[in-house]
Amino acid sequence: MEKEIEKLKKMIEESNNIVFFGGAGVSTESGIPDFRSKDGLYNQKYKYPPEEILSHTFFMHNTKEFYKFYREKMNSLKYEPNITHIKLAELEQKGKVKAIITQNIDGLHQKVGSKNVFELHGSVLRNYCMKCNKFYDGKFIFDNKDEIPTCECGGIIKPDVVLYEEGLDDKTIRNSIEAIYNADLLIVAGTSLTVYPASGLINYFRGRNLVLINKDQTTFDNKADLVINQGLGKVFKEIV
Repeated sequence: MEKEIEKLKKMIEESNNIVFFGGAGVSTESGIPDFRSKDGLYNQKYKYPPEEILSHTFFMHNTKEFYKFYREKMNSLKYEPNITHIKLAELEQKGKVKAIITQNIDGLHQKVGSKNVFELHGSVLRNYCMKCNKFYDGKFIFDNKDEIPTCECGGIIKPDVVLYEEGLDDKTIRNSIEAIYNADLLIVAGTSLTVYPASGLINYFRGRNLVLINKDQTTFDNKADLVINQGLGKVFKEIV
């Protein structure tokens, strides 16, 4: 792995427009469980399947049960950024990393100071009244004792996360495509690249080097200039 990390460090050194595309594996080292691993949310037993609970239909028709699951399993406020978040923020401050595109909804990139973050699937930190669109932060939702959090106007508050059956935000997609298209180095990490349309975004890359960092192999490995099958923490702690 030492040889691979040295190659990555050289790529970073020679690049001036780096885009980082991250998935659940970026945050697992902060203690946040992923979805599809053997210990992930989708392999745990609940009253309803998690994929059903995290759908637009379920939220609209079984809001109380949705929030019971959401508060128990999706509260990322208690977690802290890890070495990967920290190093990416440092690289952004140095002018190397121009954008971070994330499939995560935990807000940990912003918590450590990253500025240009495109959240493909939204964020638990943002919540809006479905009636008047008033904003509420994550703390309001997770600390709220009401079974269904409601606005002062009486409307139901909905997390600004993309549920199943909902489309991704058009502006976020456009910004992500533009960032990837203009990048000279694209680092894709902590994702199996099986969730569409998010994973299809890397097809817009036209730059010099594509790097994939993931514990397991992906279907995009044969397209990469460098593949590192390791946990992100082991890799990023070596990045100065």
